[in-house]
Amino acid sequence: AHLVESGGGLVQPGGSLRLSCAASGTLFSINTMGWYRQAPGKERELVAHITSGGRKNYADSVKGRFTISRDYVKNTVYLQMNSLKPEDAAVYYCNYATALNDYWGQGTQVSVSS
Repeated sequence: AHLVESGGGLVQPGGSLRLSCAASGTLFSINTMGWYRQAPGKERELVAHITSGGRKNYADSVKGRFTISRDYVKNTVYLQMNSLKPEDAAVYYCNYATALNDYWGQGTQVSVSS
């Protein structure tokens, strides 16, 4: 699978951004698509993911502020990020996971600063 991300940028605290990730190539009917992030000096962490069956999971730090969704026809996953905080700043990576493989996007920078 090949993943192409878009939607990162600079936003003020309290602002919103929407990330998109389109998957192409060899895809599998059973999969999980999601977003991870990595801030400088920190490990990559799960932000949210959604299974091919529609089950969603969020990191506690983003619950109530971020919403993950999928367009199954377009093989695209979205992350709507509201009420952004400075601690949300990181490189956000799209992930496509199957039982056998993990695929990653190139990453998109999200900066939160006044």
